[in-house]
Amino acid sequence: MAIVRQHVFVHGRVQGVCFRHFTRQEARRLSLAGWVRNRDDGTVEAEFEGAEEAVSLMLAWLRRGSPQSSVSQVQTVRRSTLGLETDFVIR
Repeated sequence: MAIVRQHVFVHGRVQGVCFRHFTRQEARRLSLAGWVRNRDDGTVEAEFEGAEEAVSLMLAWLRRGSPQSSVSQVQTVRRSTLGLETDFVIR
């Protein structure tokens, strides 16, 4: 099983709609490590690390978003794996 890490920026209506909470919930369900945070420009930034298939499922979820969000774009950048984190947290 390949382990990968993705850094993402999510654009759209993604702040003030519990997007980070739902992202953490989905990442934990998929057994991913990493973090999520709001940015001053209105986007949400996150990093996910785990099994390649689980990260792909997370990226698909991000494109749909949480119930009250409206995602317009998801930018992704592959990163080197860290292997240090064991949980997924909101920063």
